[in-house]
Amino acid sequence: MFPGSTQASFSYNLTPWVKRLLIANVAVFLVTMVDLSFFFRYFAFSPSTVLTQPWGAVTYMFLHGGLLHLFVNMLVLFFFGPPLEARWGSAEFLKYYLICGLGGVALSFVFAPSASIVGASAAIYGLMLAFAMIWPEAPIYIWGIFPVKAKWLVGFFFVISLSSAFGSSTDNIAHFAHLGGIVTGFFYLRSGFRPGGTSRVKRRGVKVRRMAIVPREEVSSKAAAEEAPPENLSSKDEAMLDEVDRILDKISAEGMTSLTSKERETLDHVSKRHRSN
Repeated sequence: MFPGSTQASFSYNLTPWVKRLLIANVAVFLVTMVDLSFFFRYFAFSPSTVLTQPWGAVTYMFLHGGLLHLFVNMLVLFFFGPPLEARWGSAEFLKYYLICGLGGVALSFVFAPSASIVGASAAIYGLMLAFAMIWPEAPIYIWGIFPVKAKWLVGFFFVISLSSAFGSSTDNIAHFAHLGGIVTGFFYLRSGFRPGGTSRVKRRGVKVRRMAIVPREEVSSKAAAEEAPPENLSSKDEAMLDEVDRILDKISAEGMTSLTSKERETLDHVSKRHRSN
């Protein structure tokens, strides 16, 4: 699977936590080759040992049952991780990754209490979902040849995971973990705790813009920013800045090519006005 760049410009330079996760997963896989059963016994997640080995809820994400299992998960992390970490920032990216992994644990605990699970798949499925929600129209090239829109590809994986989890599948794959990663990621992204937030937030009655062309006085600390007085803007200027924030959100989500001629004119007008000031 290879994400295309029709609606967004993606750079595949490895971001900090994507690089660390790739290294950690490969390193752990090499170590487990010494005695696979030992590491699975003490570091996989199993509902039956959740009280005696609670660390398994996190460490299971770094164990893989074979080279193909590891390769597929790391390939998806390599392609889908950097755009998300670049958009959200490293801290939010890592938090989301771990939350989706824990979501896989939770659903497995409820619906598959007798099964042990290993692998980063729950977190990886969460990353694919996030990518599809932010860039739904982005083409994903299957085997580098066949383009499929991100939203349809992730929808397909969701249906497969759902039917396999509640069906009679005997393939020894942790489908409830996959499903848990997708479901947890969806509700997290739809919640008020989602990475990146919205274009504007309120802090003690002060409007803070996430992105703006018009410069603001820089504040040296978070506390000072929260206590800064409201901006003395006319209603016309306020409406213009709201429109700029909306357009910038659209660029972030869909790319420059999604803009209408009127939206481009608005950005050009504000930019020229800023330069003249």
